Amino acid sequence: MADPESITTVAADELGDRAEDWPVVHREVRHAGHVTTYVTDTVQAPDGSTLTRDWIEHPGAVGVIALDSDERVVLVQQYRHPAGFRLFEPPAGLLDVAEEEWLIGAQRELAEEAMLAADRWDVLVDMFTSPGASGENVRIYLARDLRPVARPDGFELEGEEADMSIVRARLDDLLDGVFAGRLQNPLLVTGCLAAAQALRTGRELRPADSPWPARAPRPRTR
Repeated sequence: MADPESITTVAADELGDRAEDWPVVHREVRHAGHVTTYVTDTVQAPDGSTLTRDWIEHPGAVGVIALDSDERVVLVQQYRHPAGFRLFEPPAGLLDVAEEEWLIGAQRELAEEAMLAADRWDVLVDMFTSPGASGENVRIYLARDLRPVARPDGFELEGEEADMSIVRARLDDLLDGVFAGRLQNPLLVTGCLAAAQALRTGRELRPADSPWPARAPRPRTR
């Protein structure tokens, strides 16, 4: 067991995840679904050994913490079949439109799900939702100066969305719900905690068009 006193403390300017690529010597596609693909990779580790890993390919997503002038967050309540829960969630959606900019995708989702637009956008958080099992990466925006808009032309609510409701809740009440274990959607939990910290401390947020390292084009050894 390592001596706690010998464990290195990482300096602030060194804290950053880095892209890394271990060669995939064999891949088997187990199932290609409507949104995700389930694969088994045999991966070569730096010491030459091989590892077998099952994981889910995912197109990525964006989420929006839409905050009104009374510090209420706009949410949808939506049934999620894999979880078996109706969850309170921020407006969010897949990055499955070819060549669509991330911010445009977030603005589209806010209009589609909450019938809102926002005149002020910042980046709250970039995250991998479950990096041991999925390649899904998500950017959560903070949207302010809200105004009502119609849903985009041609958009129709389908599936679970046809049964969802739109609500608003005070940010402080959402934090209470998170810490009490009553609210569990990862974008809501992460986004509300980040928004509260930013607002309370006056932290300067990244511009809405900031680089997103997880989405940067890079070769992957297959």
